[in-house]
Amino acid sequence: MSATDPVTLTTEFLCDLASGRIDEALAVVGENIRYENVGLPTVRGRARFAQVMRALNGRFVHFDAEIITAAADGDTVLNERIDLLSIGPLRLRFWVCGHFEVRDGRIVVWRDYFDVADCAKALVRAVGGLVFPGVVKPIRPVQ
Repeated sequence: MSATDPVTLTTEFLCDLASGRIDEALAVVGENIRYENVGLPTVRGRARFAQVMRALNGRFVHFDAEIITAAADGDTVLNERIDLLSIGPLRLRFWVCGHFEVRDGRIVVWRDYFDVADCAKALVRAVGGLVFPGVVKPIRPVQ
């Protein structure tokens, strides 16, 4: 990944993660990255971050995202997304706002905000989707 524009860099980063290209995604992550899902424990450092990203893109779990909009203020990027987290046959689709900080062409902070009620609805829809697959709408993957 050779993007220097922070919006392009973070979009390509998410695309790499969603496509299972973890090594390519890790190439633009700072050594001391801080990854936060607000309300959950913070992941610190590239080694631990790599473990989490590999777990989110393994045989049983898969991450995908649809970016609705993205904007930058200098090296800070905000994006509004729909994430799709597949856990075995369960497909959880929920709204996320991502905050990225980029320094010297590397992502040093990734903080996601999400609505707990929306995640709870996503779980209900995912369970319903086991019986009625049309309940969980597809997303337009990151490109």
